[in-house]
Amino acid sequence: MDQRLAFVMHVKPGFEEEYQRRHAAIWPELKKLLSNSGVFDYSIFLDRKTSLLFAFQQVKGDQGSQNLGSDPIVQKWWAYMADIMETNPDNSPVTTNLEEVFHMD
Repeated sequence: MDQRLAFVMHVKPGFEEEYQRRHAAIWPELKKLLSNSGVFDYSIFLDRKTSLLFAFQQVKGDQGSQNLGSDPIVQKWWAYMADIMETNPDNSPVTTNLEEVFHMD
């Protein structure tokens, strides 16, 4: 079953352009892992006034990108991004899951 997931994260102020640059050059192995794990239609939006990142993804199954933290590729990506984002002690981004309250096809 497909589902839509959304969450927010924070990029450190002043690092918005670097965040965008790194994602423009997303590693092919990470993109392949996401796709093979059922993640598709994945977008991240930035509110430049607050440095808030809004992420939306559709997934086949019940797990999204944030459930892949045990994979070495994801751990390497998290370490790569840790200097420009709010992170947890394991370098995973601090995220807040959002509840879907409306959807229109």
